[in-house]
Amino acid sequence: MRHRKDHRKLSRTASHRRALLRNLVTALFQYERIETSLAKAKESRRLAERLITFAKRGDLAARRHVSRFIMRPEVTHKLFTTIAPWYAERQGGYTRILKLGHRLGDAGETAYLELVKTTEQKDQERQARIAAAEAKETALKGEKPKKKAKVEAEAESVAAGAESPRRGGRQGGPGAPARRRGKTGVKTG
Repeated sequence: MRHRKDHRKLSRTASHRRALLRNLVTALFQYERIETSLAKAKESRRLAERLITFAKRGDLAARRHVSRFIMRPEVTHKLFTTIAPWYAERQGGYTRILKLGHRLGDAGETAYLELVKTTEQKDQERQARIAAAEAKETALKGEKPKKKAKVEAEAESVAAGAESPRRGGRQGGPGAPARRRGKTGVKTG
């Protein structure tokens, strides 16, 4: 029989277990995906789904209840303003557990615990990634003329007879090749 066996103890005292689960749930809401052991993921999932349901209510009492459990105020704010609206039409099943396999050290079973994304969220993320890539590309295009100007300024200073900041040979300096270690570990060159 399993009477009164409500949750996993995770080989910890009650206060340690509560702190562990608070940290895991806070990290889940902050990063939207965490990697942990399978047992911890299953325990954290229960609490995370409960807190999302509270956040969907959105009233002051729910906010106070959630903020007592979540470790960081900015994560509580994210839960109420960003995460809860994602699941406004959903009645449950806000998280997903993906099994990863066994750890090398102790062969413990590991898993991802992540928030389930809707197709709208996936589209928004895809558009954000595309916009970020385009911004990066335009930033790189904008840097090329600056590099050319720097090279031209160096060429002019060399032509004027000034010493080049780049030094060749074995003297060292910014342009010199780095010393390498051979198979014995002794510096060569």
